[in-house]
Amino acid sequence: MNTDKNTVIGFVLLAGLFFAYFWFTNKQQNEIQAYKKHFDDSVAMVKSAAEKAAAAKNPIKVDSTSGTAIAVDSVKEQITTLENELIKVQFSNKGGQVVGVTLKKYKNSDKKLVTLGDSSSLSYPVNIGNNQTAQINQVLFPVVNILPSSNGVQKIEYAWTTPSGKTIRHQFSLAPNKYNVEWNVQLDGADQLLTNGQINLLWDVHSYQQERTSQYERQVSNVCFSEGNEFDYISSKASKTFEKPIQWVGLVQQFFTTTLVAKDGFASGKIDWQRKTDSSRGLATMQSQLQTKVSGAIVNIPLSLYFGPNDFQILKTEAPEMDKIVNLGRDLYSFVRPINKFIIMPVFDFFAGFVSNYGWVVLLLTIFIRLVTSPLTYSSYLSSAKMKVLKPELDEIKKKLGDDQQGFAMEQMKLFREAGVNPLGGCIPALLQIPIFFALYSFFNSNISLRGQSFLWSQDLSSYDVIAKLPFTVPMGFGDHISLFTLTAVITSVFISVYNMSMTPTQDNPALKYMPYIFPVMLLFIFNRLPSALTWYYTVSNVVTLLLQLVIQKFIINHDKILADIDVKRKTPKKKSNWQSKYEQMMDAQKKVQDLKDKHKK
Repeated sequence: MNTDKNTVIGFVLLAGLFFAYFWFTNKQQNEIQAYKKHFDDSVAMVKSAAEKAAAAKNPIKVDSTSGTAIAVDSVKEQITTLENELIKVQFSNKGGQVVGVTLKKYKNSDKKLVTLGDSSSLSYPVNIGNNQTAQINQVLFPVVNILPSSNGVQKIEYAWTTPSGKTIRHQFSLAPNKYNVEWNVQLDGADQLLTNGQINLLWDVHSYQQERTSQYERQVSNVCFSEGNEFDYISSKASKTFEKPIQWVGLVQQFFTTTLVAKDGFASGKIDWQRKTDSSRGLATMQSQLQTKVSGAIVNIPLSLYFGPNDFQILKTEAPEMDKIVNLGRDLYSFVRPINKFIIMPVFDFFAGFVSNYGWVVLLLTIFIRLVTSPLTYSSYLSSAKMKVLKPELDEIKKKLGDDQQGFAMEQMKLFREAGVNPLGGCIPALLQIPIFFALYSFFNSNISLRGQSFLWSQDLSSYDVIAKLPFTVPMGFGDHISLFTLTAVITSVFISVYNMSMTPTQDNPALKYMPYIFPVMLLFIFNRLPSALTWYYTVSNVVTLLLQLVIQKFIINHDKILADIDVKRKTPKKKSNWQSKYEQMMDAQKKVQDLKDKHKK
């Protein structure tokens, strides 16, 4: 890879894309404030309506055995727990709903088991007679039935008969080795319980910090959903009104999600959500208003609640398009999703199948990528070797023409054409890194299998490693720490740049002299807060690149043969391409203009 003008252009484009990506992912923070007032107003309006409905409900329950009215205080809140190998779920008879889920195989940054569903609420209004309405989350269900298990599936049922004699049942089931809780809403007398044959489900859900820093976890939190059987999400926007049927909606954080799936779909709905901006452990809140039409007196509304990890293999079995919750590339960078899905992920899983330490899995993945792409970069190394062979001649031309940059550019182009050298060949490695970098950034940043995995001095490959904590915060994204893997990635990048300096035909341009050091400094600020799996990959990739260059340059490429080939090509008649002709005409015109200016000055 040559550090000439074309390589500089490649590096500038690469750096520009890096900064554009991080600007795109961070700009949502500035947009949140613009939507905050709208969100607060929406929440206040919904809460006001809910409070009015709750105040208007009939404050009595009906005993299921005697049929007589009983006072509210005589029914107490009761917590019931179901659990399998993966999760422990707590249910409450207040609202007949899930009130908390503990994931048994995952721990948070405090080394405690991850909990989801805290402070969340599911509700819908029902008509209980005498022109009164009750919000179901305010109802204390008097009947709680633990049903017999079947094939390991545990079941619980909450039942309430309204004063008008209509019955509401919430039936839950938890299957073995599943993260989802099946929820069936059964309404006996739905034609009278619901207004206009429509159930208006209100889902208020909250997410809390599980990773090292709440700031970054908030940044990558968003709301994902399937509308019209197509995946979509909102990140910077604070609200979304659905125009097509909704299959599922989820509040997503970096590695976990809480998702509501409607087996028959919701007909319409709206979402209001907001990231937290305070210093608490809260990440985000979402309030959904989802409507579905029903008909008949007895109806069943099948739903499912998923409380679990953002695991690609698990999510794709839960509901169509749900695996896209795992961000393997979206929006401007959706072109890297096929790379992740069909290349990076299968290879990573293959190595993980027989290597227990994920740090070594990343190393093997890196070697695989570098070996696969090495034939593509061979032409670049060959171009570098040709440039090195031509370096003495270019130095002579430079000495002869002095400060005449345009004249030198024309003679350089002529020499390259005669020798059959592609001056753009050195850009190939830099350009190859663009899709690979963005693919791996998405992959390592969302791969839950890396979470909590230690390697060497890194305690968590899904987050940055820390060898020194700073007493202050360095701006421009550097943070308040120093990452050793970032330093190794930057240092090896410097080694590559210094090595390539020896292949550069001329180093008189100050920009070319300092570019090998400017780019690694830029990487230092970009990489310091990225997952250590990515900076470890970059370190290994740089080392492999150096080894490949040395092997190819020293043992594969025959410099004497290259010189002989160049001499043969010089003797061969050349046909200029249209691009070369136009380029030389442009350079010639610029040289004439410069000569006129110099003559005028004299």
